[in-house]
Parts: sequence; C-alpha cells; structure tokens
Amino acid sequence: MRILICLLYVVMALGEVWAQDPVKTDSDKYQVVFENERVRVLQYRDKPGDKTTMHAHPDFVVVSRSAFKRRLTLPGGKSAMREFKPGEVMWTDAQSHIGENIGDTDTDVLIIELKEPRQPKTGRATPQLQR
Repeated sequence: MRILICLLYVVMALGEVWAQDPVKTDSDKYQVVFENERVRVLQYRDKPGDKTTMHAHPDFVVVSRSAFKRRLTLPGGKSAMREFKPGEVMWTDAQSHIGENIGDTDTDVLIIELKEPRQPKTGRATPQLQR
C-alpha cells in the first residue's frame, strides 16, 4: 500500500512539472500583456540557442512578429521543427512542450491562450447572424 501511495505522489508531481505555467517556468521569456476571464495574451521573446523548460498551454493562437526557427519537444521525447515568417498566424491545440530557438534570429511572438474549454461538437449547424 505504501508503494502505491508513493507512486501516486510521484505521478502527481510529474503532472505538475509537465503542466507548468510558462510565465512561472520561463519568466525571463514570457510576459503577460493582457488577460481577462476569456483569454490570456503572452509576449514571448528569446534569442538563438535559448531553451524553455517543460510547460503547458491551453488551446492557443500564435502570431509571429519575427522570422524564427525552433524545435518543440513534447512529453515522451517526440519533437517537431517549425519555421515562422513575420505576420504568420497559427492555431495550436493544447499541449505541453519544451521550446528551443534553433535558428539564428530572435523569436518574437504573441500567444493568445483561450481560457474557455472547447465546446463539444453536437452535429448542429452554427447559428447565423440575422441581417
């Protein structure tokens, strides 16, 4: 029974590490520029070679303000490489990752995190506005 309780604490602790707020884990790179009950807008800046710790985002939109190249490492070790151009906008589902600037330019992005959970799909059409 003690082993089971110890394992439970370890799993809970790992969950906390994997789901950390990036503003807390990487406060030198993330800054909250706006927040209300529905969204949180973060400014993220880093330099070539910079790397974040594991952190989590809810569903979010990225707005690139600079050209940059980075590697994202997901829990479990799978990684993906992404390149952005200034003005590029991208939707991303909720995820945890480590980010690393692997290019030769600074990263400057706005990240708009959604606070409201995604609504389940009902199969019904979205109501249209009346004109």
